[in-house]
Amino acid sequence: MAPTETTTAERFRRFAEVEARGYSPLYDEWCTGVSDDDDILSRLDTLPPHRRQPVLFLGAARFVGVPLGDYSAFRSFVLAEWPSVRAVMESRTTQTNEAGRCAVLLPLLASISAEEGRPLALIEVGASAGACLFPDRYAYAYTPGPVLEPASGSPVPPLECAVSGDAPLPARLPEVIWRAGIDLNPLDARNEDDVRWLEALIWPEHAFRAERLRAALGVVRADPPLLVRGDLNEHIEPLVRRAPRDAVVVVFHSAVLAYLDQAGRNRFAGTMLGLAADRTRPVHWLSHEGHRTLTGVPGAMQPVPGERDGLFVLQHNGRSVARTGPHGQSIAWLPALPSVPIAW
Repeated sequence: MAPTETTTAERFRRFAEVEARGYSPLYDEWCTGVSDDDDILSRLDTLPPHRRQPVLFLGAARFVGVPLGDYSAFRSFVLAEWPSVRAVMESRTTQTNEAGRCAVLLPLLASISAEEGRPLALIEVGASAGACLFPDRYAYAYTPGPVLEPASGSPVPPLECAVSGDAPLPARLPEVIWRAGIDLNPLDARNEDDVRWLEALIWPEHAFRAERLRAALGVVRADPPLLVRGDLNEHIEPLVRRAPRDAVVVVFHSAVLAYLDQAGRNRFAGTMLGLAADRTRPVHWLSHEGHRTLTGVPGAMQPVPGERDGLFVLQHNGRSVARTGPHGQSIAWLPALPSVPIAW
């Protein structure tokens, strides 16, 4: 193992301490236990590094039927059912389809539509089942800030988001006239196993997120978006060309870049910055990623002292504008930063 490579034990310990602590006590306990458990770690280490992600492992155990008990019960189940857990980890990927993330994207989506004077054509990279492609169909409750709801109402409980800083919260929802997504393995909101997998990825204490997921998938089933199977770097430019010419195209993604190697990130960032700079048609790029995923991005690399390390960074055309809760639960707008070339 290279000296800088993170061990599986370190990955699980960091997930417990940074991601789960204070947000999911059960996942904190389970991942802390895994980080010191040679029997579990030795099994995980038989998988390729990209298949040892804590969220993938936890979701697979949930999908197979692990009881929501203490670490001892979790450990016994995983050891007894390891072949089944491993099979899920080998065949599935983490595709959390969290509609709540629309709450942190909405201020930029509304601003872009207003500034361009056009409705939106949305393209999500890493779209999963497509639940984040419907920001105009959900209700929102910002604190402090407005409560927004579609004119026809929404079957999804309001997406709650705590706000700090001078976020450009909209007074109304933008119009979306076209929606599409790219995913290596698009999920089908009508497929029972796909829905069960999405539910398994929701953290156990978050019953409100499970309720929200089921309602959001109902929205998707009623109006299925175009979902393209394949690599984002191969399909993004052709998909942008398919969008209606009378709309402003917004390409967005959440928690996707971590699954690309550096060359893949560089290629995608170069493509998106090129599209955003080409004024023959309006294209905007919204990136919602963990700060450790980003390279050379002003204001994004280190958390503010005392701040949760697990916060995400929201960017618009390569410029960092806010730090956010990873599931859309908060948005902290950043002061304007100087325009600095980004080295990806």
